[in-house]
Amino acid sequence: MQIKAIAFVMAAGFSLAACGDSIGEQAVGGAAIGAGAAVITNNGLAQGAALGAGANVLYCQLNPGQCN
Repeated sequence: MQIKAIAFVMAAGFSLAACGDSIGEQAVGGAAIGAGAAVITNNGLAQGAALGAGANVLYCQLNPGQCN
């Protein structure tokens, strides 16, 4: 069951990538997505927000052409 939750969170994160104009906006968008995924999967809210923020900033910095 844990594998399904992780796969869901990863798919949601990639499909809902929230790239902003600055690193701060990217972090806030990622944190919101991560926190929401943590609530859905009954995991830690702060941990989900931190992971979401970091993952979104990393994605947006590595793929700037994907962010509008």
